[in-house]
Amino acid sequence: MHFETEAIRTQTERSQYLEHSTPLYLTSSYIFEDAEDMRASFSEEKDRNIYSRFTNPNTSEFVEKIAKMEGAEAGYAFATGMSAVFSTLAALLNSGDHVISARAVFGSTHSLFTKYFPKWNISHSYFNVTDVEDIESLIKPETKIIFAETPTNPGVEVLDLEFLGKVAKKHNLILIIDNCFATPWLQNPIKFGTQLVIHSATKMIDGQGRVLGGVTVGDPELIREIYLFSRNTGPALSPFNAWVLSKSLETLPVRLDKHCENAEKVAEFLEGEPNAENVRYPFLKSHPQYEIAKKQMKKGGNIVSFEIKGGIEAGRKFLDAIELCSRSANLGDTRSIVTHPASTTHSRLSEEDRLEAGITPGLVRVSVGLEHVEDVINDLKQALAAVK
Repeated sequence: MHFETEAIRTQTERSQYLEHSTPLYLTSSYIFEDAEDMRASFSEEKDRNIYSRFTNPNTSEFVEKIAKMEGAEAGYAFATGMSAVFSTLAALLNSGDHVISARAVFGSTHSLFTKYFPKWNISHSYFNVTDVEDIESLIKPETKIIFAETPTNPGVEVLDLEFLGKVAKKHNLILIIDNCFATPWLQNPIKFGTQLVIHSATKMIDGQGRVLGGVTVGDPELIREIYLFSRNTGPALSPFNAWVLSKSLETLPVRLDKHCENAEKVAEFLEGEPNAENVRYPFLKSHPQYEIAKKQMKKGGNIVSFEIKGGIEAGRKFLDAIELCSRSANLGDTRSIVTHPASTTHSRLSEEDRLEAGITPGLVRVSVGLEHVEDVINDLKQALAAVK
């Protein structure tokens, strides 16, 4: 079946009430027919729900949909995108292991590598997204994982998934891709040799800024390790949030198509604005990785970044001048959102770390929503004029 049909028709088995829409399963636990049923269930001789920290019909439906969309065999759902990132890495890494990561990663992911994993003797090396050919020189005997986001947050750089997949296969490494910006509708990293794909479902998958969630899908043996780790540490997605997210997936293709259409128009407008420079959108021909984006993405997504002249103070003035768009740290909403990373989401990083991650003082990230695009453009236009 086609993607759109799978997104709508993948459902849990109907109950005796023959409901058309999947019901909410708000239960913490499940009962057993007898002692033997309970024994067999806990020994995993039976594939069934035991406790909602392990599995739940709503979370299982959500995971099954994402797995089908990504071309994966298995998955596990988490309370947040960051719990998906942490649990995936923590489940697979041991003391003494080494991770190679793109330098341009979400701020909290950067904190995992620099602040928390060193406590457990897990080291990392960064490569610049513009220097992916340097990856092989960073590989050590203890290297286990290559990790990257593409497109990146917040600079909207694009990494070559085919190249990363070949390097990982050559050196028998686990390639993990954070596919949050693209979603399964626009990009499927597994097709290019990725073993595990992570999503912050809070973003485009929900699409309306309502609930938190995360999910990892991919190789069943690796997912098994992630499941066992998560079953014991408890970062499970709530059944209610899973129900919301599964419903959101039904409209993902039509929503994303409109997001992309609006974002491309916003990017084209910004390219013509004298107070905006270095506009980044994957499907702009001026994007440095335009050809790579065209190779591995259906469309360019909903995130546009640009540099506003005047640095941090200009970025703050721009935020203050915004009238229609929301000032928020989230993205992927029906509402357009603007963020100035240097003074907000990445302000705790040192200036050196920000610059190395491509976060310049005047960088602005725009998550383009579903409003009429002319209204979004007019708001950006008047805010840019207010900074001059």
